[in-house]
Amino acid sequence: MEQMLEQIAKALVDHPDQVRVSQLDDGRVVTLELRVSPDDVGKVIGRQGRIVKAIRTVVNAAALRNNKRVLVEIVP
Repeated sequence: MEQMLEQIAKALVDHPDQVRVSQLDDGRVVTLELRVSPDDVGKVIGRQGRIVKAIRTVVNAAALRNNKRVLVEIVP
């Protein structure tokens, strides 16, 4: 899930070298923190949050195979 999120984010931003994903595991809930350049935050969020909503849907679908719940947070 972590690598998938990183690949998706790198495809969206202008500065792919600054994309970082960190994982915090709380048992059943996994939090993925996506760090991007401050210039690229808007590109990852999208208009009215549509892009980040789609990213969360894809990551959650992948996480269901492992019976986990994933939260994706964007950190500038």
